[in-house]
Amino acid sequence: MDIATVAGFAIAFGSIMLSVIIEGGSFSHYLSLPAFVLVLGGTTGAVVINTTVDQLKMVPKIVRKAFFAPKDNPVTVIDQIVRLAEKARREGLLSLEAELEGVDDMFMKRGVQLVVDAVDPELVRAILENDLEIMEARHKLGENFFVGLGGFAPTLGILGTVMGLVHMLANLEDPSGVSQAIAGAFIATLYGVGVANLVFLPIAGKLGVRSKEETQIKTMIMEGILSIQAGDNPRIIEEKLKVFLPPTLRLAYEAQKEKERVSA
Repeated sequence: MDIATVAGFAIAFGSIMLSVIIEGGSFSHYLSLPAFVLVLGGTTGAVVINTTVDQLKMVPKIVRKAFFAPKDNPVTVIDQIVRLAEKARREGLLSLEAELEGVDDMFMKRGVQLVVDAVDPELVRAILENDLEIMEARHKLGENFFVGLGGFAPTLGILGTVMGLVHMLANLEDPSGVSQAIAGAFIATLYGVGVANLVFLPIAGKLGVRSKEETQIKTMIMEGILSIQAGDNPRIIEEKLKVFLPPTLRLAYEAQKEKERVSA
């Protein structure tokens, strides 16, 4: 579970609830079933029109990416690539075929298989870069799905408010209920703006971050595989891949490796 995502939602909705309590208002004043149905149903319908059935089937998996941290750990990836490089240097590139069963990442497995099959380095790079581009395009579809939700929701909220005002103006025989009717009409706008800026757009942003993280790790894997194929020294490969780590993580990684070398 991604703590930042959960904490963000808790802070956002907690702040709204606290604000209502501080003002001395009642939560019942902010509840409106017609507004909820219009905003949620209308937004969902608009996005369904804007996407395909295959993309809709991917939504649960896409949402999961926003709430759960990625499995790939860059430090673990570096260690795995360095081990492969050491084996290739000792026993040759063909020896890496025996290591394929222990490689969980399909991108890495495909790259290593291409190297074992003696595919030209430029072609290996082209194939892996094509994989990266397709992955990024797939991630962009998920991000755009929630950006679309975030764009349609406020508009449907305004539509709900206009409908509420029209209904109010059509029933002015009872002036005593005007203030309550106006307040109720604006609930739809509140729902639309709230769900867009507190749910849909933040999820889209988190998916964008996840995509960049995964792309960076895949790029690191690709550079590592190509370095192995080129016959680079494992220590040089390690230095190349360390540049992909954030500064704090890089320092921690170097300290850990130094500790391991001293203890060895």
